[in-house]
Amino acid sequence: MISIQADEKKINIKGKDFLTLADFSPEVINGLLLKAKKLKSASLLGYHSSPLKGKILGMIFEKSSTRTRVSFEAGMLQLGGNALYLNSQDMQLGRGESIADTAKVLSHYVDAIMIRTFSHHTIEELAYHATVPVINGLTDLFHPCQALADLLTLQEKKGDLPGLKLVYVGDGNNVAHSLMIAASKIGMDITIACPVGYEPKKEIVKMAKEFAAASGSNVTITNNAVEAVNDADAIYTDVWTSMGQESENEQRLKVFSNFQVNESLVQKAKDDFIFLHCLPAHRGEEVSTAVIDGPNSAVFQQAGNRLHVQKALLSEIM
Repeated sequence: MISIQADEKKINIKGKDFLTLADFSPEVINGLLLKAKKLKSASLLGYHSSPLKGKILGMIFEKSSTRTRVSFEAGMLQLGGNALYLNSQDMQLGRGESIADTAKVLSHYVDAIMIRTFSHHTIEELAYHATVPVINGLTDLFHPCQALADLLTLQEKKGDLPGLKLVYVGDGNNVAHSLMIAASKIGMDITIACPVGYEPKKEIVKMAKEFAAASGSNVTITNNAVEAVNDADAIYTDVWTSMGQESENEQRLKVFSNFQVNESLVQKAKDDFIFLHCLPAHRGEEVSTAVIDGPNSAVFQQAGNRLHVQKALLSEIM
């Protein structure tokens, strides 16, 4: 297994888009985590530098959010900059203006753009036409900022990441995709347990396995949640029905009924396992109340870490 030393000097991503972790080396990922730790420590002491004084982040939301909006906006303010909330329905984008024209216009007003949208093609088109960096706040394919927060939380709770076993139970969605890429990049074993027909996209599994071959880790896809969580260091889940899938909710509740992370399931994990969830959570569906509110849960520390990894990202990109 390769040994990766986190070196903040190796980040070197000024002016680059942040659409997926697949575009970044393990050294960059570890460098961002190190930067986030330093920013978090400073923040807890009440110290905030202003490296982004005078900078403006434009935030486009086609999907509503709590954590993404507040963490990015608060992060920019703490770094000395400002953030503009741009609801797509209040923009000409919501009235038919093209993504290309929107990107070109906003590039004259802001220093970077964060977008939370549905189609990943939208963010790719936005990045292609923008002359400022574009950050993925979430698409239907990837959720890279969440994955960075997940890695930071795992480091804080478990120490070194290479060799840990992370198990994701549930829908093979954008969160699962970014987790696979993040884990395989930095040498952590990951197992994805999903119902038949709800597995992650094959092309992303293939990509993650290629990264895992380089880092010495393993990527496993299974339809058996009980076997998957055996000896897990961390268990992760997400809602069964994501935004935009509301019409499938009744069917998904039936299909995923055996994939709830509950007291019975987590008994198969290590005694000191941690539970992760990107939130919002539906207690009694994908996770039991006893697990998410139990002593092994790190979900609110995980949510808080969105702020710190995004501050690291913003300060380096902008």
